[in-house]
Formats: sequence, structure tokens, C-alpha cells
Amino acid sequence: MQILWLVKTTLPQAAAACGLAGASDVSGSWLTGQLAALQAHPALHLTVLCVGKAEAAGRADGVDYRIVTGTAAFAPLLQQLRPDLVHIWGTEYDAATAMAEAAKAAGLPVLFSIQGVMRDCAAHLCDGVPAAYRRSGALWHTLDRIVPGELLDTMQASFDALAAREAALLAQARYVTGRTAFDRSACAALAPAARYFACNETLRPLFYTGPPWHAREFGAAPVLFLPQGNYPLKNLHTALRALPAVLAAYGDAQLVIAGWPPLDKGPLLRPVIDRMFPYKRYCKQLAAELGIAGHIRYTGPLDAAAMRQAYLEADVFLLPSCCENSPNSLGEAMLLGLPCVAAAVGGIPSMLENAREGLLYGDALDDKALADAVLRILQSADGGMALGRAARARALQTHDAARNAGELEQIYKTILQEEQP
Repeated sequence: MQILWLVKTTLPQAAAACGLAGASDVSGSWLTGQLAALQAHPALHLTVLCVGKAEAAGRADGVDYRIVTGTAAFAPLLQQLRPDLVHIWGTEYDAATAMAEAAKAAGLPVLFSIQGVMRDCAAHLCDGVPAAYRRSGALWHTLDRIVPGELLDTMQASFDALAAREAALLAQARYVTGRTAFDRSACAALAPAARYFACNETLRPLFYTGPPWHAREFGAAPVLFLPQGNYPLKNLHTALRALPAVLAAYGDAQLVIAGWPPLDKGPLLRPVIDRMFPYKRYCKQLAAELGIAGHIRYTGPLDAAAMRQAYLEADVFLLPSCCENSPNSLGEAMLLGLPCVAAAVGGIPSMLENAREGLLYGDALDDKALADAVLRILQSADGGMALGRAARARALQTHDAARNAGELEQIYKTILQEEQP
């Protein structure tokens, strides 16, 4: 089978095969793992097409890689490569629409992989953020066009546009793959004519190896780890509101956040930067009002090795997001056996069983419920070890590389059999 993948970002394998410097595994983790697992399937001949900043081509480990800078290359490439099937990872970006149109013109079947569900992400993007931070005046929009910031009304408009693009694309889809009850339900609404295939994700290989997490003696200084907090959908603001209750029991507790801290270029530029990055301003002001700023630490972006170490050094993993489908960070934390607390939104209940594999709480914005769940783990006799072991056992099944690769290959075969005249 000749299969063409389209992915939005340049994967580390693609960058390495094409001789590009600066290959990183900070993003694209679900694709990196799945691709590595599929290389053990000789019946599959994969070409991975990435949209990047420079044209390049290469081959490594039996996989062909092409990097293009624009969608005009899609139709000629399909004519040149003549794949049996096009697999588009993600549904909301411009290149996905362009490739779907090119494949349709070439008479090729297309399989779409659902990542997030943009309809729901857009609906919950700014949940819990005061209206004053969600609106920006004309001056700030003018500045944003010159030096892009993170204005929330601009972000909301972008998410709404992505949701509309996803809906238009899925309305025409014939084959879709997902992995949670949440995305299956979304596909039933958005892609009513499509056949849905279930296939779980394979995560970065590093998280399957090495020693798992173990509870440690943290005294009054437990570490709560949040994998993302730079935009409001990830709901850092509720984690901040929950922190004082944790500090009342553990006075030296620390909230560690993967990613960059709010920008600060000194007092002269601070008012402008604060207005251009309203969500970070809100979180900074909220932390100051709550008196918790000294208990917050940002790590900067983390590659796989650094992320793994951050999990191992934490005592509880937090995922208070207002909407998620199947977050890779949760899967990675579960693979390592780190006890997890998450909002019961989107596809998360399909990944983690409440009270057996971790703790779920109902309303993502309920800071009291979040704090109570964190304290239940911190105050448990085993420090969350039983939850972590159960989560790890579940994740080793959900993210089993060989099984997921085999199921994806079978999906390809099934589609091609259906497409035979």
C-alpha cells in the first residue's frame, strides 16, 4: 500500500531525513510515535508530506519525506506519487482543505484524523475569563497587525474560523478516525456520511521506557505540574484559584507550568505588553491578588526528555482544561504512573477512569473541586501510587505502539477494499 500522510508541522523525523537543522520533538508527539511504530510494517510504503518553511526531500528508515512551503505543490505531488490513499492528520488548517480538494480531483480516497474538535474548543476558549480581558480596542488591533500579540478577541475569531473550516471539511468526509466517545459523537454531527474508525494514539517512545514515577517525601512542598498554560482553553486561571487551598495545607507547594512565563521587557514597555497579552496579564494579576506569585514557576518549552523529567519530579499532574479530546500530556503522565487530576470534559473520561486511575472533577471552572481532588491525592496514604499504577496499566494498553500501528494498517486496508470497483 502506498500511503501519503499530510501533517501540519515538520516532524522531527522529516527534519532529520531532509538534513534540516533544529529538529525538535516539542510538538507532533502523537505523529512521531505512530510513525515510528508503522516502520515495522513492510506492506506499508509511507510518504510523509509536511508543510514547512523550506522545500526539502529525504528518506530514512524506509519512509520518504517531502517538505513543501505551500499547497500549490499538492496536486503535482499526487500525480507524481499516485498514492493509494491520503491520510490527513487534523481537519482545521488550510492545507488540509487544499489536500482534500486535490485528492478528490485525483480520485483518491482520504482518511481524516480528528485531533481536537475545534467546534467545542472555540465554544470554550475563554471560559472563566472576565469580559474586560476578552475585548481589545482599535489601537491594540492596529498594533497587533504590526507586532502580533495574543489578543483574546482575535484568538476567538481565529478559533471560530478554524471551527468553520473543520465543519466544512468534515461535512464532505467519507472516512474519519478518532479515539474517544467525545470525538465519535462530534463526527456523528459534523461528518454524518463518514465511516468512523477507532484507533488510539501512540506517544513518544521515550515515555514507554525507563523507570516510572514513584511517590516521594515532599513534606510541605508538593509539586503540581501543569503541561500548558499560555492560552485560556488550558484554564490556568482555575488552577491559580485552586492553589490557595493547597497552600493552606502545604505552605511551600509549587505550581510548575511547562512553557514561557508572561513577557516582561521592563517598566517602560510593560503596559503595552500587558495589553497585547491579556490572558497572561489576567493570570499575573490573579496570582498577585491571591498572594501566590512566589509559588508559580514556568519551565520554558520542554523537549521529550525534559518533559519526562518534569513529570517524574512532580507529585500531581493537573489538567483543568475547559475542552480536550485526548491530550497527549495526560497519556504521557499516565504512562509514567504519575497520579492525575483532570476536568471531566471532552474525551478525558474515555482515557481515565475516575477514582480508579485518577481523579476527575465535573466543572472545569470549579476551583474548589480541583483543589479538593489535589488534596485527596497529596493526603492519601500512598501518595497516589495506586492511582498511578492503574493509570499506567491503562495507558500501556491505550497507547500500545504495535497494536495501534496494526489497527491503523487494517483501517487503510478496509478503506481500500471498500474503494475497489
